[in-house]
Amino acid sequence: ALSATVLFLGINGSIASEASIIVIPALAATAFQAVGKHPIAGLIAGYAATNAGFTANILITGTDALLYGVTEDAAQMIDPSVTLTPAINWYFMIVSCLVLTVVGVFVNDRIIVPRLGEYKGSEKATDLEKKGLRNAGIFTLIYAILLLICLVPQNGLLRGENGSILESPFITGLVPILIVYFVLAGVVYGKTVGTIKDSGDIPKMMANSLQSLTGYIGLVFVIAQFINMFSYTNLGTIIAVNASDALQKVGFTGIPLVIGVILLTIVVNFFMTSGTAKWYIFAPIFVPMFMLLGYSPEFAQVIYRIGDSIANPLTPIYPYLPIVIGMAQKYEKNTGIGTIISMTLPYSIAFLIVWIVQVIVWMVFNLPLGPGASVFLA
Repeated sequence: ALSATVLFLGINGSIASEASIIVIPALAATAFQAVGKHPIAGLIAGYAATNAGFTANILITGTDALLYGVTEDAAQMIDPSVTLTPAINWYFMIVSCLVLTVVGVFVNDRIIVPRLGEYKGSEKATDLEKKGLRNAGIFTLIYAILLLICLVPQNGLLRGENGSILESPFITGLVPILIVYFVLAGVVYGKTVGTIKDSGDIPKMMANSLQSLTGYIGLVFVIAQFINMFSYTNLGTIIAVNASDALQKVGFTGIPLVIGVILLTIVVNFFMTSGTAKWYIFAPIFVPMFMLLGYSPEFAQVIYRIGDSIANPLTPIYPYLPIVIGMAQKYEKNTGIGTIISMTLPYSIAFLIVWIVQVIVWMVFNLPLGPGASVFLA
């Protein structure tokens, strides 16, 4: 149940955008440790879920809002009358969220946990720490209820104009909402376990926590130079465009086309990690190509999103990888890039296989991808 909870929340974490990539793995490690499971297993489950499953969600997210506009512009190159909405992949992603959770639990419990074995480190949760987690959980429930009170009613305080949620103070203010939550949850935990005596301890603890980021800052400097080199030389763009053009010239159709686009996106993700940036390059190529072959622009977007998510935890230049390594080293000092990538690889492979099967099912039965969105052009 804990594995399923971590994976389900991690996959749905994209509602908070990339903040979930930092928050969920750390909380998952603590939760696993609290019940006697290896904390690294929880950390990896959270990291894999928030990255390899980033595109799936039971709700409409910011990613949907960003990508559909690019897809619409690309589709209008073939048919100027095409109009799309952020919900064009919603049904497919709801099913993906549930299926990936089940597959992720299997990978975690049958592959990762046995590989790690019993945790013998010094970081073990005491009864007082478990009480602190319980109190923080109670606070979380209260905080969530207050948010729902402000969000669910049509005239709620966090709703936008005309009751909109996508364009609302809730979405634009998500970062401060999360900051306030985690600061207050930390205070509840700290007061319970006795690490916070008075208000003066809070800024001191925040300052001390930055010490663990020194290695990350140094590594990010090197990564930034590498990424800037690709940007300056346009090498990443050249690779993406030429690879897409080659795929189009081969003349793949049907399932081979789907697999080819997914694999191409995975490869390019090792050089260009921004999902939106890649879609700006790919959409004018993939969307018209799919439409000329009889597939909908909504279907082209789904295929791209699968490939973009799968490779996220495997990319060495991924900016969040050093942060996760730092989290893991709290429990295992010799954890490095190879350790993290090798343990997230089974998740990515399993997610890839299941997603391809799901796409084939959608193609065979021509199931709706979202409201008014199908696999094939009408």
